[in-house]
Amino acid sequence: MGREVLDGEGLILGRMASGVAKRLLNEPETEIVIVNAERVVISGTKKYILQEYKARRDRGSKEQGPFFPRVPDRIVKRTIRGMLPYKQGKGRAAFSRLKVYLGVPEAFEAEERQTMESASAARLSRKYLTLGEVSEKLGWVPRQS
Repeated sequence: MGREVLDGEGLILGRMASGVAKRLLNEPETEIVIVNAERVVISGTKKYILQEYKARRDRGSKEQGPFFPRVPDRIVKRTIRGMLPYKQGKGRAAFSRLKVYLGVPEAFEAEERQTMESASAARLSRKYLTLGEVSEKLGWVPRQS
C-alpha cells in the first residue's frame, strides 16, 4: 500500500477535498496523509465564511442532528467525507485510508510532502481565511507545545 503525504498549507479546502476524495475512490491501494490542516484556506469574505461555519456548527449537537466539528483537522476530514459515498462499503474503505493532522507529526517530517497545483491558493488575492482562524472563531483553542 502506497502512502502519499500532502501538505495542506495554502491549498483551497474544497478543491483539495474533491481531488483527495477522487484519488481515494479511484486508487484503492493508496493511503493519503494530509499535514498542516490548520493552514488550509477557505475562499470568500471573512463575514460570509464565519457566518456559514457558525450556522453549520449551531445546526446540530452531539446528541441529535448533524454534528459539525471545531478542530481544523476534523473539519478537513468531514469535508472530504461529504464527497465520498461513506454509507457504502467502497466509501467507508476509502475514508479509512485518509489521515489528517495538525502541523507535521514527527513520523512524517522526513517524508517528502506533495502539493496540489489545482488547489493552490496562489491566485487568491485577499478574500480568504485559514481554517485555523475559522476554528478559533468557532471556539477551538490551539494547544501550546
